[in-house]
Amino acid sequence: MVAITLGRRGLVALAASLAPSLAATRAMAQAPWPRGSVRFIFPFTPGSAVDVVARLIAQDLAERLGQPFIVESRTGAGGSVGTEAAARARPDGDTFLVGSPGNMAINPALMPNLPFDVARDFVAVTHLVTFPQVLVVSPNLPVRTLAELVAYSKENPGRLNYASSGVGATNHLAMEMLRAATGLNATHVPYRGGLVTVQAILSNDVQMCIEGILTLPPFIADGKVRAIAVTGAERSALMPNVPTVAETVPGFDAGAWVMLFAPMGTPQPIVDKLSSEVRVSLAKPAIRARLAELGATVTGTTPAEAAAIHRQELIKWRRAVEASGATAG
Repeated sequence: MVAITLGRRGLVALAASLAPSLAATRAMAQAPWPRGSVRFIFPFTPGSAVDVVARLIAQDLAERLGQPFIVESRTGAGGSVGTEAAARARPDGDTFLVGSPGNMAINPALMPNLPFDVARDFVAVTHLVTFPQVLVVSPNLPVRTLAELVAYSKENPGRLNYASSGVGATNHLAMEMLRAATGLNATHVPYRGGLVTVQAILSNDVQMCIEGILTLPPFIADGKVRAIAVTGAERSALMPNVPTVAETVPGFDAGAWVMLFAPMGTPQPIVDKLSSEVRVSLAKPAIRARLAELGATVTGTTPAEAAAIHRQELIKWRRAVEASGATAG
């Protein structure tokens, strides 16, 4: 319809006006990359295990590729400020986003009016690692397995509470996934921050929580909390004797992942190049050893594999938000 309206001269003019931008896009895709500084926008407060992973990879990329790779912290609105900045960045291969369930799967379900669409405004580059979380309980509870915990909760309805880092937090929604899958009877008590959840168990205000694996070993070693199950798809090398939830509930996986995303429109050769180079970094023994210390399970995927994972994660965490009844307000 447009071609008929424009006529031959109009089409020629339109083609001529588009030619420079198309040529620029082709040139950008074919030029050596990186051309200069590359930034990874990290939308959360620095210092977390996810931040450490991003900086570890960025440092190795800079050393090998000869250009600065900078992890830029852009915090606010539960990760939405930095995520929007990445979505609005020029898709020229100079800006990428560090993604995790919070900003790239949970927020889209919690906040329907976000000024960006994670599925439409980003392209997946690679899935780097997954961090398992751990379900721990008070040693005062007469349970040592997930099955015993679920049975005890049903026999004692209304007596068990669980802590989280806040409504809509990853550990809140992971517990809601668990409740939906097992019928676990427990009431949510939200707190602010990570270790506060463990402290709530120590003070006997709650009886259980799901928490990041790195924070727990001292408390487990001292017998202050009891590890029941890890939430990832596989057992953790840091806690090899602790079973996964999936060993009781087949298919259960509520691990916290780290992925890299590019603004939509970033030339595919650049996306492919970064994905390949990150996988080279992840294969280095020194980096794998450091990631193992963090409790991370290394993956490293192609862009197509990462995109498929992200689609499934969007579905999974949306269902968790719906099951919890959580809202951004």
